Amino acid sequence: MIADGYTDVAPGKIAAVVTYLEMRERPRFGEATPDGVSLRRAQNPELGWYRDIYRRAGAQWLWFSRLETNEEKLIEILHCPTTELWIAEREGTGIGMAELDRSKPPDVEITSFGLFREAIGQGLGRTFMALLLERAWKAETSRVWLHTCTLDSPAALAFYMKCGFRAYKRAIEVSDDPRLRGLLPADAAPQIPIIR
Repeated sequence: MIADGYTDVAPGKIAAVVTYLEMRERPRFGEATPDGVSLRRAQNPELGWYRDIYRRAGAQWLWFSRLETNEEKLIEILHCPTTELWIAEREGTGIGMAELDRSKPPDVEITSFGLFREAIGQGLGRTFMALLLERAWKAETSRVWLHTCTLDSPAALAFYMKCGFRAYKRAIEVSDDPRLRGLLPADAAPQIPIIR
């Protein structure tokens, strides 16, 4: 347990406050999406391609967990029937990626959700999330959950809450800086300074 007050973080480390959010009722879904966003499922993806889209969606927020996962384990995760990888597209062009994990029914975890940099700020995230939630909520689903952190987009937490998620827990995560480990380039996430 972390005591009240400040706690130093060692050089070479990053720290984030993680907020866990959940949705316990199926949301009402609207009509067809006027902005032309659609989802395409990518089954059994090739690892190089997958890591490229993962970086594309998350390098600016220091996503690194899938980049440090060894190939054998990552193939096992991505090719598992309870893992769903979705690519959001608009007019045939990829705008983002998301993953659902159905391995612990009746809960479904959104393990990643991210727009590509060039799609941010165009109002596409809400439609993307609505389409993803339509797929997450099946008859057997009783809870959809995710987590975000202070390294993510400053708008992420409020966005998830506007989509109907409710915060239920916080944690502090301390990790080795992925830029210093070579998982991400040194210029990734310039808003988060590297402290050596």
